[in-house]
Amino acid sequence: MKPHCLTTAAAPFEAARQVSSLPMGHRSRNLHGHSFLATVRATDSANWQDFEGSAAWTLNEQLKAIVSELDYRDLNALMLQPTDENLARWIRDKFAERHPLVSLQQVGVKSTLGTGVDLDAQGQAHVWRRYRFQAAHQLPNVPMGHKCGRMHGHSFEVIVHANQELGGRDLSIDYDHLDEIWAPFHMQLNYECLNTIPGLENPTSEVISAWLWRRLRGVLPALSSVTVYETGSCGANFNGTDYRIWKEMTLDSAVQLKRAPEGHPLRALHGHTFDLRLHLKAPIDEVMGWTIDFGDVKTLFDPVFKALDHQPLHQREDLLDCDTESLARWAFAQAQAVLPSIERVDIFEVQGAGTLLFVDEAPDLIPV
Repeated sequence: MKPHCLTTAAAPFEAARQVSSLPMGHRSRNLHGHSFLATVRATDSANWQDFEGSAAWTLNEQLKAIVSELDYRDLNALMLQPTDENLARWIRDKFAERHPLVSLQQVGVKSTLGTGVDLDAQGQAHVWRRYRFQAAHQLPNVPMGHKCGRMHGHSFEVIVHANQELGGRDLSIDYDHLDEIWAPFHMQLNYECLNTIPGLENPTSEVISAWLWRRLRGVLPALSSVTVYETGSCGANFNGTDYRIWKEMTLDSAVQLKRAPEGHPLRALHGHTFDLRLHLKAPIDEVMGWTIDFGDVKTLFDPVFKALDHQPLHQREDLLDCDTESLARWAFAQAQAVLPSIERVDIFEVQGAGTLLFVDEAPDLIPV
């Protein structure tokens, strides 16, 4: 099946706000400020990019221009209730007004590094909140000599994803509500050995995400998925049906866009520290407790990684160009040969600006 692409962009802004729809005494009813990050994902780049291969650049410039109207502003002067969701809707509406050819599939606003809302193409809002706990674990079923068979520990991170009510209040699920729901789980997991907790005798990232899903779903019916970070570069997501894992790495490469016009910055020889993320979807191995070993993903992909890292990519004859879509298509084709369960490749040239390449269906709104 032919892979599909989404172009992504991100732009930060600093702004003040107060949200009067929150209960009396809530801290966010007071005037306060945030370092926000706006994100968008768009399809059909051939209809709106400045030139072939410029989709990530073009979308990022469009987003920055729109977000500049929010930067260092009192957001209440623009809207009555400047919640993360309403800010995302404002950005979506501005795109529709100024760039009608851009088909947005997602608009997101992060008000902190661990908090945000994403709107999908149908206008459904998905709220998410990131939590951390410190814990030890070991994997009892790994082969002899595997490093994860030794007792060790992580600063685990969990993202709880939930669907907002369509047509409901400005905040049908607020972040404080998620905090209240998460608190008992934090008490149970933080500063513990996970193997001693019933149901977590084999505490892989996949097992932890499913364990949390089953328990959170009972107290949070709007739960849509649970993401568990074992380290900063790998983790697992469970949505009640499917297990997905990802492995992230960075590439330091020289690039030059062959199709950029003369005088454009992308035509010059330059470079990026690219973020590359592999996503895999597979049934869980009931004995091992994982879909695939993160270490195996790294080992199998290593020849592809070395072909891109610390390389002059503009000199590769098998690359159409050095834009993120060209790189993602090449990396995906190479990865399929060694990782048949791969379903998505993300490549970002700067924070949040790049390409998501995927098969079968649009990628979940997972803020990894």
